[in-house]
Amino acid sequence: MLLSLSIKNYALIESLETDFSNQFSVITGETGAGKSILLGALGLVLGNRADLTSLKDKEQKCVIEAVFFISNYNLKSFFDENDLDYEDKTIIRREILPTGKSRAFINDSPVNLQELQLLSASLLDIHSQQQTRELTEESYQLEILDAVANNQHHISNYQNILASLKIKQRNLKNLLATKEALEKEYEYNSFLLNELLAANLINGEQELLELELEQLSHVELIKEHFERVLVIANEEQVGVLVNLKEIKSALQKISSFSPIYAQLHERMVSSILELEDVFNECYQNNEKIIPDPERLELVNTKLQTIYNLQKKHQVDTIEQLLVIQNELDSKVMKVDDLENEILKAHDALAEITKEIDVIATVISENREKAVPKLVEKMKHILTQLGMAEANFQFEIRNTDSYYSNGKDEVSLFFSANKGTSFGLLKKVASGGEMSRIMLAVKAILANYSKLPTIIFDEIDTGVSGEIAIKMGEIMKEMSKSMQVFAITHLPQIAAKGDSHYKVIKRSQGETTISELLLLSTEDRIQQIAEMLSGKDVSESALQHAKALLN
Repeated sequence: MLLSLSIKNYALIESLETDFSNQFSVITGETGAGKSILLGALGLVLGNRADLTSLKDKEQKCVIEAVFFISNYNLKSFFDENDLDYEDKTIIRREILPTGKSRAFINDSPVNLQELQLLSASLLDIHSQQQTRELTEESYQLEILDAVANNQHHISNYQNILASLKIKQRNLKNLLATKEALEKEYEYNSFLLNELLAANLINGEQELLELELEQLSHVELIKEHFERVLVIANEEQVGVLVNLKEIKSALQKISSFSPIYAQLHERMVSSILELEDVFNECYQNNEKIIPDPERLELVNTKLQTIYNLQKKHQVDTIEQLLVIQNELDSKVMKVDDLENEILKAHDALAEITKEIDVIATVISENREKAVPKLVEKMKHILTQLGMAEANFQFEIRNTDSYYSNGKDEVSLFFSANKGTSFGLLKKVASGGEMSRIMLAVKAILANYSKLPTIIFDEIDTGVSGEIAIKMGEIMKEMSKSMQVFAITHLPQIAAKGDSHYKVIKRSQGETTISELLLLSTEDRIQQIAEMLSGKDVSESALQHAKALLN
């Protein structure tokens, strides 16, 4: 419940501090006195947007502070989830700085507007004439049915499963889109892959083939020069080895005369051994050199294949081609793997769809069962409000769509008088009828909802006399289970309040200010009398006011 409200430097309010009772409070005042300002300030507590026009003194900040008693409303989990300090007496504060910046606090901890809106939505319901239109909205009609049907637990389960259902739907959609994209490239990727596989590429192969091609392409030239080397080396009289051996023999004969000569001899021996080895390898290589046109063509063809593939894929090495080959292989294989993933995704979606359909059916059946009970309660209250012949029909349609609160769509039909046909509520109900129907709905919901505080802003529009008295009695009855405020112009409703506040506007120097006053018993008599007869209060008006209060 709302314990107190403090407003500083907001619109016409310079400073205001008020405590509230936990029962039925009425707020009255002349048109333009500032009742809407009071609601605007409470709207900031609910998380509405703020701007500089809210400041009375543009040089000072605006501060609005509301204290709520929340021990009975199971809100500790909200504080834990948002890392806030929990207090039974929770303080919500909004500040609007002269710079235009707005700040919000819960128990002195800074919060964003979304967090503030989540909490305040569980604390306060400001019902204005504009909100009466909610009654014509399908979502609100289902909300009423669900409250009477005690569907909250089922809807909570449904919403949890719905979140998983949407994830699985997105997953399947993404898999199908991926498959479609891959299938478009599948044939081309398969062609490229097979082309690379057919080339039978091996790391380092290109360099070896290029070397072999050089040798095969110059077989005659290589053999010619090898044979020339061997002839020069081994010619009988003038061959290189013959002459070197004679030099070795000459050096051997003088090697004993000096270490230097001996060293020269040893070096000659080593040189001859190295040259003999060189010539021997030349001989062996010469023997291996055999013209092979078939091998030459094969090597040339393989290299041309490699070069063509490198050009096509815009790379320079076989290693890079093999990387592309692996990537293509993965893409081609993924299409096959996706089929299995899609089958699994279909199965998972079918399973969770079956699960959510069961809960949606329970929700729908409970709504159908709640309709007669809700209609009977509404007719009972509306009879008291002068609409004895009012009647309602709810048309609940099962659909294949998954909405946030089930699979149903609903239409609410209304008939104000016996013998008249039913029509859609939003088309056939007058403003006065809508106000009374909404009050009936709120009175019914008070028995099911845990909302601690409701403020009715001129819900009495279009009614008077005995009907107004009944509206006041209904709101007073609601206050037994929740804190109720009524902003009203009707004395019959004002007289039903346990506490009576008056908004006044007065001049102060060069400015105008609004104030909220808690009226004493005598002040209430005077105020209600004025509401009955105007500023010139007659004795009969005073007596009438006392009678209403009694």
